[in-house]
Amino acid sequence: MTPAIKAAIKNNITYHVHEYSHDSASESYGEEAANKLGISSDRVFKTLVVSIDKTSLAVAVIPVSAMLSMKLIAKTFNGKKASMAIKADVERSTGYVLGGVSPLGQKKRLATFIDSSAIQFSTIFVSAGKRGLEIELSPQDLQQLTQATMATICS
Repeated sequence: MTPAIKAAIKNNITYHVHEYSHDSASESYGEEAANKLGISSDRVFKTLVVSIDKTSLAVAVIPVSAMLSMKLIAKTFNGKKASMAIKADVERSTGYVLGGVSPLGQKKRLATFIDSSAIQFSTIFVSAGKRGLEIELSPQDLQQLTQATMATICS
């Protein structure tokens, strides 16, 4: 059981875990999840860790079908510039490996931003903390558990 699933249980939210056979040759973990689970890539959200002004890390949760806007995420965080965090920082701060980073149950709580497109769905899918494992929950529950801000962060 991953820390993400433990966080859902601990907070008594409604969720469903979906498992699929991960292909190590896959280049896009989110697209692979959408394809193997047979759901729209608009409902599968990837968890990206970004560096803001080279001083702070933040989490962006965005649809697999979208691209994160570095300008919008920096502005939403009240920073000047954002870039993708380096792998070692991501794994050290979240406790997860790349491709299995969940917005839930992270080792260190980071400021989290969920793309506002999530609110159009009754449930969305995010990584459950392991490649080949997704957790389906309401955007509102995800926002509450991560203390996230809903914002337009995709270009």
